[in-house]
Formats: sequence, C-alpha cells, structure tokens
Amino acid sequence: MTRAREMLTSALMAAAALTAGCAAPGVSKTTVNSATSGPAGVSFSDMSEPRPAPAGTSSADAPGSDLDEAASDLAKKTQNPVADLISVPFQNNFLFNVGHKRKTAYVLNIQPVIPIHLNEDWNLITRTILPVIDQPEIVPGFGDESGLGDLDFTAFLSPANPEGWIFGVGPTISLPTATEDDLGSERWGLGPSAVALNIDGPWVYGALIKNQWDVGGDGGRKKINRGLLQPFVNFNMAGGWYLVSAPIITANWRVGQADRWTVPMGGGFGRVFRIGEQPVNAQIQAFYNVRHPDLGGNWSLRIQIQFLF
Repeated sequence: MTRAREMLTSALMAAAALTAGCAAPGVSKTTVNSATSGPAGVSFSDMSEPRPAPAGTSSADAPGSDLDEAASDLAKKTQNPVADLISVPFQNNFLFNVGHKRKTAYVLNIQPVIPIHLNEDWNLITRTILPVIDQPEIVPGFGDESGLGDLDFTAFLSPANPEGWIFGVGPTISLPTATEDDLGSERWGLGPSAVALNIDGPWVYGALIKNQWDVGGDGGRKKINRGLLQPFVNFNMAGGWYLVSAPIITANWRVGQADRWTVPMGGGFGRVFRIGEQPVNAQIQAFYNVRHPDLGGNWSLRIQIQFLF
C-alpha cells in the first residue's frame, strides 16, 4: 500500500507540476499600471483601431499598424515570468494514458499573479497556483478522485528596470490544501526558485528552476523532495501571434529512477487579443513525455486563457 501511494503521489505531482511555467504572467522592461494602459505607453484602445499613416504616406506604406506593435509588445510581456503585470491565467491540462487503466486526467491551474512595487529599483512578483484536479484511478483499489490539490506559492524579487538579462529569485512554498488524501502530499514544502530570461527582438527565451524540500506535515505520509526545470522559448510575430515551447521537466527525488523524471518535448502557439475591452492571452501546447513515471501518462495538452490587467 505504501508503494502504491508513493506511485500515486509521484504521478499526481508530475501532473500538477504543469503549473509553474511561463505560460503564466510576464513583465518586460516597461510597466503596465492599469487595465487601460498598454505596453510602452500604448493604450489597449489603440489595439483595435490603427492610427492614420503619416501625411504623404498610404496605409500600405506604413511600417506596421499600432495594433500589431501593441499586441506583439504585450505578448512579450506575458512571456516573462517576473512581469510587472497583473494577470489571472486559467491553465487547462489534459494528461493522457494515466494510471493502470490508461485514462485521461484533468488539472485546472488557477494562477493569479500580483506584482508588488517595493521601491523604484525592486519589484516583488507573487504567483499563486491552485490546482483543481479530476484524476482517474491510478492503481487498483484507490478509485477516481476530484477536488483541490496542494497550493503552490512563489515570490520573485526582480529589478524594476533591468538591462540585458532579466532575473528573479525568491522562495517557493507548497501548502497541503488538497481536499482528498490522494490529490496531494499532506506535507509542507519549502525551497528556492529562480528565473532568468532575455528579450532579443522577436525572441523571448530563458529558464525557470525551483526545488522544494519537506518541512513538516502528516507524519504518516512520505516526505517530499521535488524539483522543476522549465526552459522556454517564444518567437513573436505580427498581430500578437507567437510560437512557444515551454516544457516542464520535473523530478521526484524520493522515488527510484524509473518513476523519478517527467521530461516532455513539444510546443504550440498563442495570441494576445481583446474580448471587448479585456486583453487576453490564449495559447495551446502539446507535449510528448519522452520519460515519465510508469503510471504518469505519455501525452499532455495544455490550453490556457490568461486575463491581463
């Protein structure tokens, strides 16, 4: 029973770890202060109606519409995990061939991101991830489970006006908020997290890394020691469209090599647009796990809607 629970927790953590990444918020080297102000001083209303071309030129002669420029700039901001940009992503993760019956698991990650301006030089970017899980039977005798998983909180200290590479460092903590025993670890986790990235023309690339160690909880459950690495690369195009690859590599250091790693490969595309007056970032990515726990599933699909403020 202990081994079965260990395998269950390993599979679950690999699933819920489709949380941290860059598909969540972003800052760039400029600041968005309200829902009515856009990137680099362009208002979101400018995204719907391009300005007239300068006198003596036609629209065809103009180097590009304000719509394209504003949407592309905002897309770059959403790709920065330490952005000075309030956002609320809803990340839908479908994990295929999970458990001994090879069924589909579903994890909805609700991921509000709130920046705090400490002073002129530093921001604190807080990211909270609350997973809502619908999980099929992983091993015989456990049954299907649905409910909340463990809450994950990270705070990145990041320069307010970075030059060149952008970085953030801070603590990450896991809270045992799962509503069912088999949807979480029932343990507290604490550790460091760091992110570094560069914005180079249409490219945004970098990596996020963190690790959590056990700091207490239910004495009858296994202690936790888990790591996460997320490299990411985005290529931005006109009109807010972009290509993205942001696989999340996870390791459960307390289990054997066979069930330790989840290593996905893949990517997808997305676009920043508006629904009425509300700016939204939507994306879809698909991944094949070249390595995964035996019961953890081999394919995943990530569909995210992110509201920007």
